[in-house]
Amino acid sequence: MNELFIITRRNVKLFFKDKGMFFTSLITPLILLVLYSTFLAKVYHDSFVSNLPKSMDIADKLINGCVGGQLFSSLLAVSCVTVAFCSNMIMVHDKVTGARRDLTISPVKNSTLSLSYFIASEIATLIISFVAMAACLLYIGKVGWYLSVTDILMIVVDILLLTLFGTALSSIINSFLSSQGQMSAVGTIVSSGYGFICGAYMPISQFGSGLQKVLSFLPGTYGTSLLKSHAMRGVFEEMKNQHFPDDVVEGIRDSVDCNVYFFDNAVTDGTKMLIVAVSVVVLIAAYVVINMIRGKKTV
Repeated sequence: MNELFIITRRNVKLFFKDKGMFFTSLITPLILLVLYSTFLAKVYHDSFVSNLPKSMDIADKLINGCVGGQLFSSLLAVSCVTVAFCSNMIMVHDKVTGARRDLTISPVKNSTLSLSYFIASEIATLIISFVAMAACLLYIGKVGWYLSVTDILMIVVDILLLTLFGTALSSIINSFLSSQGQMSAVGTIVSSGYGFICGAYMPISQFGSGLQKVLSFLPGTYGTSLLKSHAMRGVFEEMKNQHFPDDVVEGIRDSVDCNVYFFDNAVTDGTKMLIVAVSVVVLIAAYVVINMIRGKKTV
């Protein structure tokens, strides 16, 4: 246990001492927030307004609160996973530099070393994700605040689940990488592609029906939808208080992926959370099996 603590602390320190890796991970969510608010805000605003009856007069604060919640949740949905891939690169870096070989020569078990990478990546990803969350909350406070304490707590739970999902997924993929070129390729693919397939950059409701069905099999879809549901719950509650027609509210929820469907069947928030949690367990189990097999090969 002491070895696990020492190596985990070493991995966390290495990540934060690598200024290039650390600042890239930290600045990326903040840059995304600026880009989202600058470019995607108008797209989300138009999507929101298009679902409203033309005769309905809506306060700007409510519209901005809805758009801000969508931006907030989309950014966190992406960064929780992409930052995990970045923080988990310590695993690959140790292979490239030969540090992992030196560590395995010592009495440290391969299982202890693999677990230390996982825990260190989760800790680093959580720190950066919560910094990003704080920045997003400041943004929401400026454009239109409708969050309750319960909403914020549920968002924290969502972040915990999604960072675990990202860490488990990156641990499996990174365990097969062994060069700087592979690291760069995987980082580029994940950072550019994940936001689209999880519905963060563009709502899945805007895709074709066939693609929607395919994406409904991916856990990231439900993680993004969870964040959107909790980040925008207060907005929809305010709409009901202002006597918005139920079909209008549901139309908006559908358009921003707060409501997601598995082959035309609505998926509840509890089911979404269960899907992500089960996915985390399956990925962690796969990571354990991979390391057990590799451990036997080195014996």
